[in-house]
Amino acid sequence: MSFDTWLVFAGAAFALSMAPGPNNLMAMFNGARHGVGASATGGVGRLLAFVIMIVVAATGLGVVLVASEVAFGIIKYAGAAYLVYLGIKTWRSPVSGQSAEGAAISGEHKVFQARPRAYDLARREFLTAMGNPKAILIFTAFFPQFLNAQAPYGEQFAIMGLTFLLMEACVLLAYGLVGGQVKGFVRSARHLRILNRVSGGVLMGAGALLAVARR
Repeated sequence: MSFDTWLVFAGAAFALSMAPGPNNLMAMFNGARHGVGASATGGVGRLLAFVIMIVVAATGLGVVLVASEVAFGIIKYAGAAYLVYLGIKTWRSPVSGQSAEGAAISGEHKVFQARPRAYDLARREFLTAMGNPKAILIFTAFFPQFLNAQAPYGEQFAIMGLTFLLMEACVLLAYGLVGGQVKGFVRSARHLRILNRVSGGVLMGAGALLAVARR
């Protein structure tokens, strides 16, 4: 792969990664509700899902999934249902009062929401990414456009895969940082409930849009 081709691919991959899809919204909401660290932790699950998809696309199985209406529909509706489930769960997340010691130190009455375990954060992002058929289309239809037929296939796919994963990592941290800025303004139970309902509503909306989206 020539440097010029890689440069064009990297720019296009970054633009695709920046799109506010379900995983990026989740990274932003994790940052807003639990801090930037939660976004980074959850992002590990997303990157793992993309590694699997890249391998599937590289072996040619991605073409089969994209060509099959049944397989594509199963992935799409399963992903949509999972997003709606996460949205409902987020909407109904309980809000707890800050500990007396924390309140005394800060001098304010604040609230907090228990941060999920690292495994749960990563699992949610993993399942959300695996249930988004658009990602399969990216690796199956977008990557091959940059392949050089005269150069080793596997090496080119590996370079593009690593580049895409790097872009995704940068973007998920950026969304997490944006969400982290919101976290500083959440100073009451009412604010946190509003944030939970906005987050949950957007995730449910994303699930509904995914369910009706056409290829």
